[in-house]
Amino acid sequence: MVNRRLKSSVGKKIFVSVIILIILVLLTDLVILPWWVNREETKVPNVVGLRENEAIALLEENDLNPILSDTTFNESYPKGTIVLQRPDQGSVVKVGRRIYLFISGGEPTVVVPLLKGKSVRYAKFALERIGLKLGNVDQIPSNSPKNMIFDQEFVEGTPIKKGQTVSISVSSGVETGEIFVPDLIGKSLLEAGKLLADSLLKVGKINYQISFSLLPNTIIDQYPSKDTKLNPGDPVDLFVTKSSDIQIKNEIEEK
Repeated sequence: MVNRRLKSSVGKKIFVSVIILIILVLLTDLVILPWWVNREETKVPNVVGLRENEAIALLEENDLNPILSDTTFNESYPKGTIVLQRPDQGSVVKVGRRIYLFISGGEPTVVVPLLKGKSVRYAKFALERIGLKLGNVDQIPSNSPKNMIFDQEFVEGTPIKKGQTVSISVSSGVETGEIFVPDLIGKSLLEAGKLLADSLLKVGKINYQISFSLLPNTIIDQYPSKDTKLNPGDPVDLFVTKSSDIQIKNEIEEK
């Protein structure tokens, strides 16, 4: 008896579901589809190149539904103008159709990195990596270490267009005098002393470094470098070769 009632209840539910489905099909076929098919059609106007508000107004005048889709960088269109529309201009669509609009963000920009305190090589690489170029490199005397960037054309964080150049100022060291430092590299310590004395300069700190290929007391580096300007009596530090303990021992044994 219970099973018979359950079967009867299930049968009624199935019957009701079938009736509802038939009604929905009939509504779609007799009402919704005819309404959709018989809707008035219109031609999509061209809004590419128009300002956002102008494009929206024109589409609404043609009974279309403008939808702002996305912003894209484009050098050919000013910022805030339409660069693309879907469907395209000239398409015949139903009244009320959605028209997707893509807005120009203008030319692509990047943020200038921090270059102060860096080397020229680092600056060139850092700029090229984000689509910028290294501009003028001005060598200017300063209190900053030599060859260090102490100023840059655009402050860190400034947004500028891709492909633009960024000029920098690089320290050439402290130059306050009128005397040019002579080139001492490759000279002997004695020769270097004479050259400095002739230039009204003097030998500063001598830093000895072992060398297996150069004669002892050969200048291998100097600070400040050649052509730096100093005042009379200013010192020039020298880096000078010396023999290793093994070389000295061999020389003694040979004697």
